[in-house]
Amino acid sequence: MRSEQIRIHTCLNKLGLRAAVQPFTLALIGKLQYCRSQASNTETIKVSVRCRTIQTSVLSYTAPALCAHNEERWHNGHGPPPVESLYCTPKTRAANWFLTDLKEDWTIFISLAIDEYKPLDATTNPSLILAAAQMPAYQELVDDAVAYGKKLGGSEEEQIKNACDKLFVLFGAEILKRIPGRVSTEVDARLSFDKEGMIQRARRLIDLYKEAGIGKDRILIKLSSTWEGIQAGKVLEAEYGIHCNMTLLFSFAQAVACAEAGVTLISPFVGRILDWYVINGDKKTYEPSEDPGVKSVTKIYNYYKKFGYKTIVMGASFRNTGEIKALTGCDYLTISPKLLAELSKEYVKLTPTLSVKEAQACELEKIHLDEKAFRWHHNEDQMAVEKLSDGIRKFAADAIKLERMLKERMFSAENGK
Repeated sequence: MRSEQIRIHTCLNKLGLRAAVQPFTLALIGKLQYCRSQASNTETIKVSVRCRTIQTSVLSYTAPALCAHNEERWHNGHGPPPVESLYCTPKTRAANWFLTDLKEDWTIFISLAIDEYKPLDATTNPSLILAAAQMPAYQELVDDAVAYGKKLGGSEEEQIKNACDKLFVLFGAEILKRIPGRVSTEVDARLSFDKEGMIQRARRLIDLYKEAGIGKDRILIKLSSTWEGIQAGKVLEAEYGIHCNMTLLFSFAQAVACAEAGVTLISPFVGRILDWYVINGDKKTYEPSEDPGVKSVTKIYNYYKKFGYKTIVMGASFRNTGEIKALTGCDYLTISPKLLAELSKEYVKLTPTLSVKEAQACELEKIHLDEKAFRWHHNEDQMAVEKLSDGIRKFAADAIKLERMLKERMFSAENGK
């Protein structure tokens, strides 16, 4: 069998898969392995992320032999055929769209559990770190963080804070041992309204990574998409070369401010937007094209592409396959294993609904938002205000739980408890 691994880059004309795993979800970027079987004369596409215990390919897709032209190009050393040449046979139970509709200007993200798959890039958040820190497999990392906090000394509060930062970096560093890409590490959500606090914490995290021998090019700092968070991201990107991943984004005002700040990536939450409208509105079901979350991401994508912003739009938090198909063409999409499995049973060809060409022809007008305008426009979106504050509260609550756990580990023994 002859094989060639294909790395995924949205700007290259190559077949690819990008997985954003959340734990440690981490996720992201898978590799595809293009394999040609001489014996069966078939073409097979395999996801080359492997189960750590079984050491076998997780997903595979088979397509019929290619046309003579592409076979000739293959044998002449030109590499694998263009994406458009590949399609799945029904017996593979693989999604037709998955192979035929991947284009050079968009990337699919798949959520994969880090304990089962080997992603190329990854992301963490306080909730995931809290869960992982309670697992037996990671107690050595917790012990190291506790020892680090106590070594630096200071007040009890300072020791716990230093231990928390160290724990986040230890998890990130451990992940980076297994992946060639980048890991996202989140700044404490309780700093969401403290610009300088977020900048200092982000730089501290980058310094800790540097002490571990890891450069900032392999790190994305996650910040809440408050006005203060966005302005912190602007400073980090422009003055320190630290790339930022803006999370908890629900309003167009947040998206515009992030674009103007020049941050690396935003994560608008499609499903959470839908959830709010279903709970608070009279309408309980939506066609994909009318889904409030889909409409929100579509508007953001069109605005960014029309006015040439480089910030990446990564649609996330999907509730159904209709939302995913309605946003094909978006820069990145985060797709859960459950929804991916549903998509794999469909055999219809998808045409990207979003494109740079159509975005540039849309009627949106460019706007500028200073702090006053941002706060007003964001405040006018009740859904966004409620979802942002709810997200911050939940991340903050998990950060507090993590601190309590570390406090017990650090001080209960010496207090005789």
